[in-house]
Amino acid sequence: MTRQAPLDDPGDEGLVISAPKDAAAGIPAVLASMRHANSEMGVVRSTLTLLSVNKEAGFDCPGCAWPEPSGGRHLAEFCENGAKAVAEEATLRRVTREFFARHSVAELGEKSDYWLGKQGRLTEPMVLRPGASHYEPISWDDAFRLVADELAGLGSPDEAAFYTSGRTSNEAAFLYQLFARRLGTNNLPDCSNLCHESSGSALTETIGIGKGSVTLNDIYQADLIMVVGQNPGTNHPRMLSALEKAKRNGARIIDVNPLPEAGLRRFKNPQKASGMLGGGTALSDQLLRIRVNGDLALFQYLGRELLRAEEREPGSVLDREFIDGSTEGFDAYAAHVNALSDADVAEATGLTEEELRRAVETVLGAERVIVCWAMGLTQHRNSVPTIREVVNFLLLRGNIGRPGAGVCPVRGHSNVQGDRTMGIYEKPPAAFLDALGAEFGFEPPRRHGHDVVDSIRAMRDGRVRVFFAMGGNFVSASPDTAVTEAALRNTALTVHVSTKLNRSHVVTGGRALILPTLGRTEADIQESGPQVVSVEDSMSQVHLSRGRLKPASEHLLSEVAIVAGLAEAVFGDDPHVPWGSLVTDYDRIRDRIARVIPGFSQFNQRVRERDGFTLPHPPRDERRFATPSGRARFTANQLDVLRVPRGRLILQTVRSHDQYNTTIYGLDDRYRGVRGGRRVVFVHPDDIAQLGLADGEMVDLVSEWQDGVERRAPGFRVVSYPTARGCCAAYFPETNVLVPLDSTAEGSNTPTSKSVVVRLVPRVSAGSPDGADGQERAPVQPHRL
Repeated sequence: MTRQAPLDDPGDEGLVISAPKDAAAGIPAVLASMRHANSEMGVVRSTLTLLSVNKEAGFDCPGCAWPEPSGGRHLAEFCENGAKAVAEEATLRRVTREFFARHSVAELGEKSDYWLGKQGRLTEPMVLRPGASHYEPISWDDAFRLVADELAGLGSPDEAAFYTSGRTSNEAAFLYQLFARRLGTNNLPDCSNLCHESSGSALTETIGIGKGSVTLNDIYQADLIMVVGQNPGTNHPRMLSALEKAKRNGARIIDVNPLPEAGLRRFKNPQKASGMLGGGTALSDQLLRIRVNGDLALFQYLGRELLRAEEREPGSVLDREFIDGSTEGFDAYAAHVNALSDADVAEATGLTEEELRRAVETVLGAERVIVCWAMGLTQHRNSVPTIREVVNFLLLRGNIGRPGAGVCPVRGHSNVQGDRTMGIYEKPPAAFLDALGAEFGFEPPRRHGHDVVDSIRAMRDGRVRVFFAMGGNFVSASPDTAVTEAALRNTALTVHVSTKLNRSHVVTGGRALILPTLGRTEADIQESGPQVVSVEDSMSQVHLSRGRLKPASEHLLSEVAIVAGLAEAVFGDDPHVPWGSLVTDYDRIRDRIARVIPGFSQFNQRVRERDGFTLPHPPRDERRFATPSGRARFTANQLDVLRVPRGRLILQTVRSHDQYNTTIYGLDDRYRGVRGGRRVVFVHPDDIAQLGLADGEMVDLVSEWQDGVERRAPGFRVVSYPTARGCCAAYFPETNVLVPLDSTAEGSNTPTSKSVVVRLVPRVSAGSPDGADGQERAPVQPHRL
């Protein structure tokens, strides 16, 4: 097998800016997919591997959670960024013990996440001992014993935290939460805390379940689809195929976003000749270029206008039968939005009266409405009220619980929703703990645990001494980079179960372990033979994933085997959980899941049916709402217009097109016209002029918050871009340093990464950003103003 040479870290020296694109996918996407795949895997391996992505006998894409269509699937059932995700995992590059001998932790700490990820797959367990400068090999048994000894020395199980990334399978997630609760803690922070926690909080409160209510068939049947705070062309590219089908069925699409995105302007479907050779399909009928944080005001305005239309023509607009029979709180809601100030709406949204009226006309002309959203709605202080307002808007016309209508929070990572279903949650409901305890014969802890933000605080304050991460890149995913890194360094032990090297491996506790695991693409062979795992997509569909490739190293263990091996080291001959038996045959894990978690009866049988099975969703299936009253809830939500001082902008952190979450595939953002770098800030040309800056000027981004701490991200190039006035955008994780740890969404504790007040400070002298690799490393202690 040929092994590719590692890449040098190029920095941003080759940064080139051009005009943004007006269409997504097409031939450029195909070429980019093949170029990236071939560079990582070679031609033959790329072809064979990509043809297995999202197939019934293949593996689930390790990228996003957009569902596969039922029935027949395309020969190439993947998108450009899915191809990149697969190539990153199935790469031929390897990180061996010799690599760690050559590179000290301090040296690796100077490298960017892009460089670290490009070195290849991890191949054996590694340990960083107290005072050591380099990682060194360690056996699996010794690694498990090291963790077990550290856990045994804690004063309380709550001094450990167990983080989960959204790539973890249902089977591994179920065992992982079982291990934590068998140990005695609910400290189970996960990546949902950083993204869609606000969605779950708002939806549980209003409709009784924290998941979306639509299926792909609903998308196809909708009259109107509102895509809010979301960039599907980059983050969920296969969603564009569904929107194209809906469009051809007569749907209209309103795009609500501070930034115009190519994917919603025009989609060139690479699976069709018309997409490859023709002009493609225009998707968005209207772009509402909304000011950052203006969405609550927009949906209150739409709701008020529906009420006024009903007053003009009684019985023609609202679904009074549904409102009277299935909801509560309507009168208080109606009184609240009828008092809405037009001036506040204009200021909050930045939209003109003409734009708003046109949107209202489109809404009034649509019987079946779906609202889709992503992190553009979930990472603000008022995210939970905003999503409650989306629900209000849909309830007015009975657009929850009927075909072609509903709520559609579009999740990111491929099994982030499934992990929560499996019990990865710091605040588990009593019914779940009762069922878990009854199945395994022990009393699970009842005290709520730490989410991500609270875990960082607890590590900072010395209340959590062991941090264990099942996948992900915790440092680069979390807010307030300096505080997060200092918190991890304050622990006694950090452990990361990973496929590839990342920033979190070089920000360590007193001791550190890297435990390499199988990827989604790889065959998982246990004592009973080849194993399959399951995942749950963004629309509650559960299906199997079967890896086919030979593992990157003979020393890799599956996530399930890692959890079971650790459990046996910690608990010995456990009278309650037969860890060894469960790992030999994953069907046994699924049998246990079936007895603990509602909706999974006959799990092993149903998940092997074509397309798997869909989990129950009472609002969608029966128009039944599991709220205390049994009714869907209208809510009255206060509108607080986000006003910033003169000379400041509202920053939203975004991904580039060569990125998925914290994984950086390359240094280009093709659709936005960025090539060869990442340290750019997109600003409206009128704001550039008003701030006395120039397009192309180098600036530092400095965030301002009520704690008086200056957080600075140096060395960004100003890029003139048609974003909403008063707003700007830049890539994470580079800008996570600007997000205060304590600035979180009310009700969900999600960091406010889409509402950061910043000023742009010109650089004293032009040149490269600080840091040897062109990627600024945040200082451990932020500067005080």
